[in-house]
Amino acid sequence: MPGLLDRFLGTANAQAPRPVSDLLRQCKRSFVFVAVLTFVIEALSITPIVFMWNVFDRVISSRSVVTLVSLTALVMLVYGFWSGLEWVRSRMMVRISLRIDWDIAARVFDTSFRRYVARKDVDVHQVLSDVVQLRQFLTGPAVLALMSAPYAVFFIVIGWAFHPYLAIFIFVATLVQWLAAYSTRRVTAPALREANDASARSKRVAAQSLRQSDTALALGMQSAIRKRWYQEHQRFLSLQVNASESAGLLGGATGYIAHALPSLQMALACFLAIEGLITGGMVIAASFLLSRAISPIKQVMGSWPAIEAARQSLERLNAMVAEDEALRQRMPLPAPTGVLEVREMVWQPATARRPVLSALHWGAQPGQIVAVLGPSAAGKTSLLRLLVGIWEPTHGSVRLDGADIGAWVRNDLGTHIGYVPQDIALFEGTVADNIARLGDVDPDKVVRAAQAIGLHETILGLPQGYDTPIGESGHPITGGQKQRLAIARALYGDPVLVVFDEPNANLDDDGERALATLLAQLKERKAVVVFSSHRPKLVGLADLALVLREGQQVAFGPLKEVLDQLQHAQQGAAPALKKAPA
Repeated sequence: MPGLLDRFLGTANAQAPRPVSDLLRQCKRSFVFVAVLTFVIEALSITPIVFMWNVFDRVISSRSVVTLVSLTALVMLVYGFWSGLEWVRSRMMVRISLRIDWDIAARVFDTSFRRYVARKDVDVHQVLSDVVQLRQFLTGPAVLALMSAPYAVFFIVIGWAFHPYLAIFIFVATLVQWLAAYSTRRVTAPALREANDASARSKRVAAQSLRQSDTALALGMQSAIRKRWYQEHQRFLSLQVNASESAGLLGGATGYIAHALPSLQMALACFLAIEGLITGGMVIAASFLLSRAISPIKQVMGSWPAIEAARQSLERLNAMVAEDEALRQRMPLPAPTGVLEVREMVWQPATARRPVLSALHWGAQPGQIVAVLGPSAAGKTSLLRLLVGIWEPTHGSVRLDGADIGAWVRNDLGTHIGYVPQDIALFEGTVADNIARLGDVDPDKVVRAAQAIGLHETILGLPQGYDTPIGESGHPITGGQKQRLAIARALYGDPVLVVFDEPNANLDDDGERALATLLAQLKERKAVVVFSSHRPKLVGLADLALVLREGQQVAFGPLKEVLDQLQHAQQGAAPALKKAPA
């Protein structure tokens, strides 16, 4: 059974790391147990055949009611046992699917989350759908059909016991049925796939148009957009009609074969009975033999789209989880003290022609505050995202207590880092949930973080205090409150590295004073603070300054020295401008 699944799902003899396939193999004992149950169930499935045979050949000829009652009672008992085994098998498959879901769903989510942040090349909905697809496949009729298909041989052997001609006919009929279904699938699948692709393109055009509906309506583009969509829609309809006509023709031929085979088999059995080679009961039983032999084949071919979809989902999940394996195997590191180092760091996005940041080399000790300065598009935001591990350097490294940021277990590292981005987003949940980073809420830590940025009294003024729901569907809050909540979230758990990207962008005077007090508190408790800002009052609180221009490190050092250096550079440039020819 496991080997059969491997072949159908494309996991046999795989050389690349395949964690999900390996997990399926770890369930080998469960699959073996399911295979044994399937064998017993298939053996019991001959019960109706034996019952019909005995009723027609013995009960009717002997006119024995006692024999009929005894046979019926025995068959009812067997049917009950049969149903019980099917229930146990179903529960086993559900347990296997749940184990796989439990083991890979969280890993798949974490990996897709990181890849989306780093490269934006992951369809998270598709990845999570793959987990559901695999689980549903393991509990659906496709797996049961795959397990039952090999036992078609079992019914051919029974047919041989009746008469060799019946066995040969059942074998040929099974083969013909499989070839007919397989041919239909091979011919219609490409056409249906092309039609589905056209349908997807049509839906994308419609969805994109709806997203830009305001602009389209204002500029009178509705007719042009409708024309583009209708062209794609017409192409989809044309392809679907062609595919449906082909499927209908082949489906009719397959249906003819499906209807003809039982009648031909009955005619053969009757001929053998006329010749005295089999009994009348065997004639009836033989029709059940053919049905039982063909049924799993028909189910497999009917379930082939589900089998193919599960195989593709397994391939994607294997690739996704394999990428996460190295991260899961990293050894946890001790809590950092906050020594920050940036060593010859270069960062170049995959789509960029040149580096966004080049050869940055600087560091900070616990208790130091670093202001990142520079004009727009200098690379300040990119640097801050690299410092907290959202992106990985192309060359060089960012190190915390001597360890590369990338060497940390991500969830462990996150508890030691506070980060406030430029574009602030709050999650669905309460105020306390957001400050506690959606983890277990520690009331003392939540209140302490809110008090540190002067937000405690404001929160108490909300309708439900810290239990007030916020987010897109929650209680509306101002931009300044959102900014302070993000800062409180960054402070939760007393991180040793705190990174702010324009932390005072939406703050009023009271908020800026609270932020200044906060920076003094962070300095006192020996946290490293790195922030970007254009406001001199906030920059003046820094110990060190890093100046960037076009991704290059222009200056780094104590704040006063760097500012003096910049001032001298500007003063030196002024005379040169005056002497320049008109």
